[in-house]
Amino acid sequence: MSTLRLSSVEELIPHVTVVGKLLPETPEDHMKLARLAWSFTRAVELMVREVTNGTSMKDATKKLYQILPNYVYLESAYKHAKLIVEGCKFNNGNPKHVHVKKLFIVSRGNKYDKGNRNVKLVPNANFFYALIKYPLDNSWIRCRARFGKKYIPLLRDLLEQTNQRKEGYGARIAFRNKRLEVHVSVPLPLYLKHFSLPERRGYGLVAGLDLNSDRINMAVIDSNARIVTLKTAWFPETTLHGFPRDKSRDARLKKLRELLGYARRIGVDYVVLENLFKVKKRGKARSPSGNRKVTRFAKKQLLQHGLLMTLKLGLTPVLVDPKGTTHSHEHEEVMRKRGLDRHMASAYIIARKGLEVIRNHER
Repeated sequence: MSTLRLSSVEELIPHVTVVGKLLPETPEDHMKLARLAWSFTRAVELMVREVTNGTSMKDATKKLYQILPNYVYLESAYKHAKLIVEGCKFNNGNPKHVHVKKLFIVSRGNKYDKGNRNVKLVPNANFFYALIKYPLDNSWIRCRARFGKKYIPLLRDLLEQTNQRKEGYGARIAFRNKRLEVHVSVPLPLYLKHFSLPERRGYGLVAGLDLNSDRINMAVIDSNARIVTLKTAWFPETTLHGFPRDKSRDARLKKLRELLGYARRIGVDYVVLENLFKVKKRGKARSPSGNRKVTRFAKKQLLQHGLLMTLKLGLTPVLVDPKGTTHSHEHEEVMRKRGLDRHMASAYIIARKGLEVIRNHER
């Protein structure tokens, strides 16, 4: 696997989440799990205040130990609170107004704890047992964890790695109405070992993708920056008022998968995307409908899925600086000279930037 393929991507997507159904064995286990989730959620809300005030993780965990007497849970709550605060800053929000509504539990992984100190996966014939630490009386909550059949070999491989203290895994327990879920974070290289197609050599083509709330534009160029093909995937229904978020995400991911599959079939080797993780603050659209589209569009989430899909298809992802891909003299010139609309012009510039990265890497 090339260094260009994984070096930067692993920093952005260190883990892939595998979701399973969680079934407590007794009503008492279910009640204890709910009580633990309430304590953890409350700890996260309080940790948001501590993070906002600049309190260190060590001092914050000491302050809240009476609420949740388990340092690993508290450290996980602190890290989750940091993500919330960062998200508020990016979206121009106020962390002081944060209220966590849904119950959940997070426990960070550690290879020296044989994977995870608080959430232990134990393999069985066709399912796994999940043992969840209940620190309020120092007992264990016993549940059955059922995953899709395709994930069982992956998780068994992960547990072998954790028994040898080579890997750890983060775990999250989520309350979804009447359904309980367990989310297991699998290291990216291990996930790709089980689910990626073998790398193959195409024709050296480079595909630039411009991600938007209602479409994805793809420009494919050759090694001389000449346009090979242009393709647009539309999903305008996802920006309509009242359209479900989950359906919006699924529609975008389906179109993204179709575009990347097409790219592989025509001989593309490199897929270029803007590194949106460099953007520190979300801008504001001028119109109310534009603001709604921006709010409903999880662009970074789509980028993460795009990187993962690219790797699964055996292609090489390339990340480029988003500066100048939309509002610049170069953008205006590309639109005028090549007769492209503004979104396709952005896709072309992204592809061309990626070609420069590839050339520099090969020198």
